[in-house]
Amino acid sequence: MKKSHKIIYWIATIWLALGMLSGGIFQLLQVKASVDGIMHLGYPAYFVSLLGVWKIFGVIALLVPGFPIVKEWAYAGFFFAMSGAVISHIISGDGMAQIFPSLFAVILTVISWYFRPANRRVSIASVA
Repeated sequence: MKKSHKIIYWIATIWLALGMLSGGIFQLLQVKASVDGIMHLGYPAYFVSLLGVWKIFGVIALLVPGFPIVKEWAYAGFFFAMSGAVISHIISGDGMAQIFPSLFAVILTVISWYFRPANRRVSIASVA
């Protein structure tokens, strides 16, 4: 793996992990802004706790060595949750100030996934 790819991977992954971890903690703590934001998009308040737990587990999955299949699930979960948030903000009529954080998380997810090292990828042998 090229050194530049490794640097890109770790920068994107650290930013993604920090964003998801902080968001997950705020959601688990039921911070008013998190609850209000989810409800503004039309989701029930209990969805905040679910997202918080999933985000924290996803961060752990990305950062802990090994478990490449679990990492793939974490990437998929982050992609679905954050792209869903982008779409929800657009449908709700929100502006770029509200859309951008979720869009940035989608971009970081894709960059981190694309540049992940071979030891963090699912190999044919691990699937079979």
